[in-house]
Amino acid sequence: MFNKILIANRGEIACRIIRTARAMGVKTVAVYSDADANAQHVLLADQAVYIGGSASRDSYLLGDKVLDAALQTGAQAIHPGYGFLSENAAFSELCNANNVVFIGPPVGAIEAMGSKSAAKQIMQEAGVPLVPGYHGSDQSPATLKSAADQMGYPVLLKAVAGGGGKGMRQVWDSDEFDEALAAAKREALNGFGNDDMLVEKYLTQPRHVEIQVFCDNHGNAVYLFERDCSVQRRHQKVLEEAPAPGMSAELRQAMGEAAVKAAQAIDYRGAGTVEFLLDVDGSFFFMEMNTRLQVEHPVTELITGEDLVEWQLLVADGQMLPKAQHQLTLTGHAVEARIYAEDPDNEFLPATGTLAYLRTPAESAHVRVDSGVIEGDEVSVFYDPMIAKLIVWDHDRDRAIDRLTNALRDYRIAGLTTNIDYLHRIADSQPFRAADLDTRFIERHTELLSKGSAKPNPLNDQLAMLAGALQQRRSAIVHSSDELCSPWQSNNDWRLNYRHQRETTVTLAGNDYQIVSHLRGEHEIIWSASCDGQSIANGTVSCRRDGDSVHFVLDGQRSTATLFDNGEQLTLFNTNGSFTAIVAGPDLGDADSGDAGGGLQAPMNGTIVAHLVEPGASVEAGTTLLVMEAMKMEHAIKAPSNGTVSEFYFAPGELVSGGAELLDFAAE
Repeated sequence: MFNKILIANRGEIACRIIRTARAMGVKTVAVYSDADANAQHVLLADQAVYIGGSASRDSYLLGDKVLDAALQTGAQAIHPGYGFLSENAAFSELCNANNVVFIGPPVGAIEAMGSKSAAKQIMQEAGVPLVPGYHGSDQSPATLKSAADQMGYPVLLKAVAGGGGKGMRQVWDSDEFDEALAAAKREALNGFGNDDMLVEKYLTQPRHVEIQVFCDNHGNAVYLFERDCSVQRRHQKVLEEAPAPGMSAELRQAMGEAAVKAAQAIDYRGAGTVEFLLDVDGSFFFMEMNTRLQVEHPVTELITGEDLVEWQLLVADGQMLPKAQHQLTLTGHAVEARIYAEDPDNEFLPATGTLAYLRTPAESAHVRVDSGVIEGDEVSVFYDPMIAKLIVWDHDRDRAIDRLTNALRDYRIAGLTTNIDYLHRIADSQPFRAADLDTRFIERHTELLSKGSAKPNPLNDQLAMLAGALQQRRSAIVHSSDELCSPWQSNNDWRLNYRHQRETTVTLAGNDYQIVSHLRGEHEIIWSASCDGQSIANGTVSCRRDGDSVHFVLDGQRSTATLFDNGEQLTLFNTNGSFTAIVAGPDLGDADSGDAGGGLQAPMNGTIVAHLVEPGASVEAGTTLLVMEAMKMEHAIKAPSNGTVSEFYFAPGELVSGGAELLDFAAE
């Protein structure tokens, strides 16, 4: 076995690989960029080597620098994780030429699956079922559109070198084809350096079911059952589970054997995932093969009891697979939720910022957290905005979902926008619990899953408003003194010839509430709230604080919440989710509840990709004016109304800061 490996990755996957390597007695070397100088994977590894600038193209994508780091530190092998160099045949070749083991498949397998069109041809020859489509070399827009017109809409455009949902577009009508193709090609060229596309018939109700395969250098191959990854947004997975709901033993075996056949067709080695579309009639079609470890591999580990990273190291070391097919068992059910810094209620726009407050669920035999961050770390614009993965296991699917919903309520983050509450809405929704799954799950249930669809909870709204008011009344929550009789130790708002009360404006969910309150006794507050001059709530509350927990008694109902206060914003977490209040006050300045994005401003730091109209052009509302790229995704800036574009302030290729005005637009 190797005595030292280098991990050519960052974040949670680098930390996860380090943990297994350490358990096996293998030392680890991390690599890092400017942005990751103090990252957790750097601190966790035995050694760390600086490789360049914050942008991945200046660091994690530089194969020669990564290899130099391995040679300098005496690492015998390189684990690429996923993303970055994990499916880069040239990097694998470079490792081989320098006698450094690439912990992944042979170069030929990477090359075979690196082109989606070539992969389709190989699978067709191997007898693996395929979705109808065009995989040819003629890449003229006219040829691609003709193929789409012939097979009928909807179709799916896919970058041949793509992955992670990038360079993909659904096209529902011939009139949409040209714009969708241009966008997909831009995204593919930016992400992979190759804008060749294939066109496939888009199945309207398929499930995304993938098979975990493993092959060694001794002719052995197994499948470690399946994962259902149908819950997706922007072609990227949100929730994954194993095994797939409703899977019969016969279908599982058929798909597993087809996956092994696909791997053997390219002389595969190591961990791989063969992805299928499973139609409503039980037919399945090869979609692609990922020649690496998958983000969602933990759900397979929890149902099989196997450590897939350990298997990777053993196979790369030339050893045989730890188990044969008949020795693998499937026990219970596991679900993984990807915790992202993003705004689900604003088209899943990625978010950046500092993890000012971070509390994760307690880990156990039922709950696992794969993370690469701690409180105080920053989610930057340079990398994927995934914060962590929350994985749960139980004896059956219903109990596993209950575990997940409870754990999501215990996952508490403040300082930036996350998808935690959205994940809870998905997991707790009737369609998900009923396993009514397909790849358009989120699109079909947009209204059900939206924030506005949540059942109103006046108690919690009142608590959030009240907690905001109490921001100005710290003594009511945290004051404690041995000199209870001293007037200088009192904060009861007494003043000469005026009422004992405090007036505070609290912004909650975009609404401004005026809170009037006064203290009665040591912990009891009488309060009322109004909005736009209309009284909406009032009551009496008692609240006591214990650390970051606040115990409320409101109108006879007891509840406990977790409180995070950064001075201007106050975030309250309880069993019904999280609420953030912006508190105005004389010592806090004017609160600003508006977001930095939207309109004709840059939603975050990024790069201008293209102008889609000419200066002086008259446009209709909703017309895409320019495209910018941030956090590995394209974002369209659209006209808010009919009007004229007078001037663009940034040229394609230029960097822009979040909130910057992008163009001069005159509305009609």
